[in-house]
Amino acid sequence: MGRTYAILGDIHANIDALDAVLADARSQGVTDYISVGDVVGYNAAPAECIRVVRDELKCPVVRGNHDHYVAYVEESLADFHPVAAAVVEWTRSQLSEADLQWLHDLPLSRPIMGFTIVHSTLDMPLRWGYVFENLQAEANFVYQRTPLCFHGHTHVPIIYEKRQEGVVHYEPTDFKIELGQRLFINVGSVGQPRDGDPRASYVIYDTATRTIRFRRIEYDVAAAQARIRSAGLPERLAARLEVGK
Repeated sequence: MGRTYAILGDIHANIDALDAVLADARSQGVTDYISVGDVVGYNAAPAECIRVVRDELKCPVVRGNHDHYVAYVEESLADFHPVAAAVVEWTRSQLSEADLQWLHDLPLSRPIMGFTIVHSTLDMPLRWGYVFENLQAEANFVYQRTPLCFHGHTHVPIIYEKRQEGVVHYEPTDFKIELGQRLFINVGSVGQPRDGDPRASYVIYDTATRTIRFRRIEYDVAAAQARIRSAGLPERLAARLEVGK
């Protein structure tokens, strides 16, 4: 029997976007949920998002860089943008010891019934490398042992395909997977899109029909912005949600 997966990336503590995405996923007949990391960071509802992902969805999750730096308190934030570093510090203060331990224990990659999930790339997952072009995707395919791998991190949805002559990419659109294809698929961001479209992004993968569907969902941006401002987080984090940048 086939499964229908909702694959969620970069939720980033945006409970308003997450709730809207889950409502859409239910309406689309989704049977299973997966997170490719960064459940926390940037937005103002980290504990609420952890509770939904960990306790309600009970789904497979991999560790993102924001999850990592929130939980691994001994690691330096020197390489983080000052705004992101400030939110990491604030997020730590909002979470219980159990929440922090859950983030700490998340694996960097996971096999899932014939495909793989990772936050950044499979070649050096703890380096948190960004994949914005074909050449950057090439290194990942060396370590990709399954036909499909879903990831996040850039907040920009896209499909990379490994061919004999090299890597090509496709814009996010409904996609039929052919036998023999090797694909590295960025599912975009639920909580902080950066492709110029402020709507929440996620992917539905139907194993029976072998199809990928990219979904864009309207959510209450003003409510997410109000949470950020009420928490005293930097204003630019609220402003960027309106423009998806």
